[in-house]
Amino acid sequence: MRFLSATVISRFRSSASSNHLVGFLRSSSSSSSAAAAASTATATATATATATATAAFLSHPASSSGGGGDGKQRWRLFSLPRVLLPIALAASASFLSLDLHHSSALCDPLLDQRYGGMERTEIGKEVPKVFFDELRNILQDGMTVDYDERYFHGKPQNSFHKSVNVPDVVVYPRSQDDVQKIIIACNKYKVPIVPYGGATSIEGHTLAPHGGVCVDMSMMKNIKALHIEDMDVVVEPGIGWMELNEYLKPYGLFFPLDPGPGATIGGMCATRCSGSLAVRYGTMRDNVINLQVVLGNGDVVKTAARARKSAAGYDLTRLMIGSEGTLGVITEVTLRLQKLPQHSVVAMCNFPTIKEAADVAIATMLSGIQVSRVELLDEVMMQAINIANGKKLPEVPTLMFEFIGTEAYAREQTLIVQKIVSEHNGSDFVFVEDPDAKTELWKIRKEALWACFAMAPNFEAMITDVCVPLSKLADCISKSKLILDESPLLCTVIAHAGDGNFHTLVLFDPEQEEQKREAERLNHFMVHTALSMEGTCTGEHGVGTGKMKYLEEELGMGALMTMKRIKTVLDPNSIMNPGKIIPPHVCI
Repeated sequence: MRFLSATVISRFRSSASSNHLVGFLRSSSSSSSAAAAASTATATATATATATATAAFLSHPASSSGGGGDGKQRWRLFSLPRVLLPIALAASASFLSLDLHHSSALCDPLLDQRYGGMERTEIGKEVPKVFFDELRNILQDGMTVDYDERYFHGKPQNSFHKSVNVPDVVVYPRSQDDVQKIIIACNKYKVPIVPYGGATSIEGHTLAPHGGVCVDMSMMKNIKALHIEDMDVVVEPGIGWMELNEYLKPYGLFFPLDPGPGATIGGMCATRCSGSLAVRYGTMRDNVINLQVVLGNGDVVKTAARARKSAAGYDLTRLMIGSEGTLGVITEVTLRLQKLPQHSVVAMCNFPTIKEAADVAIATMLSGIQVSRVELLDEVMMQAINIANGKKLPEVPTLMFEFIGTEAYAREQTLIVQKIVSEHNGSDFVFVEDPDAKTELWKIRKEALWACFAMAPNFEAMITDVCVPLSKLADCISKSKLILDESPLLCTVIAHAGDGNFHTLVLFDPEQEEQKREAERLNHFMVHTALSMEGTCTGEHGVGTGKMKYLEEELGMGALMTMKRIKTVLDPNSIMNPGKIIPPHVCI
């Protein structure tokens, strides 16, 4: 429950004449509601003002079309005489409240949208010139207002989400000091900031809906310290995970998270990503020891010590991991490392149905075997892989495993899983130990998205990312697969089956509005199916702009209000990656 202030009410007044307060009154097409409205009209002036104001601000939008007797709620414009305004304000201050589950909350205005513009190629007319002068003093040649560069940074590279704006300027800081000065300047002039990493995210994280400053972290990619005996490394956020692992390989160490090629450590922290190895090593939140972050007001915070565990104060590290640049910009990361396995075995097997494949993944995890990967691909994905790579793999639901350890232990695990597979109607169980063969198999899995585009070269992909408790995985995939197979769109399924996370790649023609709506329908179905099974709308891709609409159902308004309060304290001017994670109707 929450109260609406006079400030909120005054917003509606601003668009009205000087003698009236304009609002919207919810009406109903049912006769009983009409009778109730008529009864209300006979009340005293004070009661009328109170009831009208209450109805106006507690109502939520519904269909505006006409029609009788269907009981649907409608918006109806009303005009409140100015003489009654003080009464309405008093009523709102004393007992106006809203049902947050059913109503859209009214909130503070969004950031000034004068910044940026798709059509504007000249900068300086609306963003204060003095602001650009300050940036130039900080960065010298480490910034650009070139339109092509701004457009590139404002357009998602791997996402179906469309940009409605572009940044006003792209900056390339080289140090934490640069980042701090940039944020202080942006906070001073209330200019939005959008952090930018490897641009591999797919939920619109790097969109710049209000223009502003795109902070490209690609120049901050140094490895600052490697502590071999402690098995940790201190890096700047712009380094890629693949590049880092190449550096670590001679030391017999590696960083175990493996999202899409091109992802950077800073972006991986920001989205709380994982990958195929998460079933053994955990997600990003389990593999980051500490961070240094510049907050929205310019303060620099170190979130923890370098010790492998600590009980000192609030866990600020995990607060920042997954915050998607809405609380601050990450400038340094200390990562937990692992020893390179002595030996590994990669296995594949086939199944008649996707449910049987998912059942084997669950049975494998329940057996206690510490597999490092369990990946599931449906028959459509296998067909795409064959087309893209010139392979002749069986086009049926397929499981891929990786077992690591000593040579004897890895082989022992392989034989145990082979027995589980045979007990669940699996077939064609094969495994490889040759390094080149293993690399080739995992390369095929990593490039699955691009393999799908080989089947539909001019299409775009909507990629779902639901995750459910492991016991619910087979049921969730089976229900989703039935709907996907009935759709006219080309749909493939790929899953991190060991931890209940699966993706659907729904391919659609971006020029066909009907196909886009069908892709959205399939996405909605899978998300709501997962939520009904105590799952989540996003297992590893993050929220961005694409998943905001599901958060209230998944987390509840109490959690969203808490997030909003945290953001308000750490980013008082709401300049940090606006329009991401927290839905706009959430207010404090």
